[in-house]
Amino acid sequence: MINKIIILVIILFFAKLIVAQESPKTLNAEQVLNVVRSFHPVIRQSYIGVEKSKSEILNARGNFDPVFSNYLGKKTFDGQNYYNDISPELKIPIWYGADIYAGLEDLTGDRLDPSQSEGQSSFVGINIPLVKNLVIDKRRAFLKQAKIYSSMAELDQNIMINDLCMDAISAYWAWVKAYETYTVVANKVRVNEKRLELIKKWIENGERPAVDSIEATTQLQSFQYRKNENWLEFQNAGLLLSAFMWTKENNPYQLPESVIPEGNWEFETLLTNFNLDLTLLLSEAQLNHPYLKIYNYKLDVLDIDKKLKFQELLPKVDFRYNFLAKSYSIDKTITDASPFQNNYQYMLKAEIPLFFSQGRANYKIAKLKIEETKLEQNQKELDIQLKIKSYYNEFVTLKNQVDLQNKYAENYQKLVRAEETLLENGESTLFLINSRENKALEAQEKLIEIKTKYFKSIYALQWSAGLLR
Repeated sequence: MINKIIILVIILFFAKLIVAQESPKTLNAEQVLNVVRSFHPVIRQSYIGVEKSKSEILNARGNFDPVFSNYLGKKTFDGQNYYNDISPELKIPIWYGADIYAGLEDLTGDRLDPSQSEGQSSFVGINIPLVKNLVIDKRRAFLKQAKIYSSMAELDQNIMINDLCMDAISAYWAWVKAYETYTVVANKVRVNEKRLELIKKWIENGERPAVDSIEATTQLQSFQYRKNENWLEFQNAGLLLSAFMWTKENNPYQLPESVIPEGNWEFETLLTNFNLDLTLLLSEAQLNHPYLKIYNYKLDVLDIDKKLKFQELLPKVDFRYNFLAKSYSIDKTITDASPFQNNYQYMLKAEIPLFFSQGRANYKIAKLKIEETKLEQNQKELDIQLKIKSYYNEFVTLKNQVDLQNKYAENYQKLVRAEETLLENGESTLFLINSRENKALEAQEKLIEIKTKYFKSIYALQWSAGLLR
């Protein structure tokens, strides 16, 4: 008894293994999109763009890096030592447009400038813009804009993924349509092969005229011809779909002929995760569509540029103050100094353009760019809304068309079966059956076309709202 059970288990195991090996591999829409999102080289290139934008932030931060400098000078002439000068300095830019610095100086010689301090000295100072560049300057503006450009690069990546996924899904549904059409025609070939054999037997028995053999053969040849054409379309559609299929090793993947669309592709339960409510789609697009968010970032960049250009309408007033001390004791430099009383040095420099022509022109241009971008944003928002509504109308219409065409195809198939029954009873002709069958095939092909358009419109609706990524 135990041996019989073991043998039965082994038989069942190998039976399952054989079925698994014989069953064809299938591919569905979400698998295609997952492959595209994971391995397509265009997607990988978009990641490079994001990384480059992050490097631009680092580049802009470089304007705030501390800078160490050292001046070394000496002059002798006609046997006389004019000066020896060693002056190392450390400058630290800070956020609010000012620079803090500290340095040492060792100055000796016989022909020194009276305003210079002979011997060893040290200083700690600050350079502050009092009017122009106080609120914002180029280094702060560039850093802020670099951060915004980094966010824009991520949105550009989302747009690229959204568009690429739509192209891939269009190729997928074209592939599904080609395969399903081929399957329907191939089934008609099998039916007509059996019918031809039946007709030949009827002719041998004297039940049908010999011309029916030619009629049946002609119908069969017509379907065989269409089958070959549909097979070619399926193979070419597979090649177009393969253009979107890449491996993780960054190699193109050729879709094998044995791979076919998943059998339950036409069940709407597969699309329950999609948002198909028009109001929600319009709201989601207005808030999160990558194109519209990019325009918001563009306006942020232009607003920073406008603030920077406004600085050109202000007079330039820079104030520089140094605490001075003898010797190299930096720590005593500030404690020994008396602001504006002893051991100090300051400079106040003012520059005022008489007409501010350049500043007024640049500021006006900056404001016009903002106005221009806002108009573009409004137009883009309208275009996106119209596109969403258009695809939604297509989705609703195709949904109704699928139901109608499905009933239409079923009725034609019933007519074919009824005509076949009449033929068997000698009450119809092969010509009428062929005519009904051709119409039924046209109805089935049209149903496949409408169904694939319907499912494609669902993905197109997500794409138009910027969600297919």
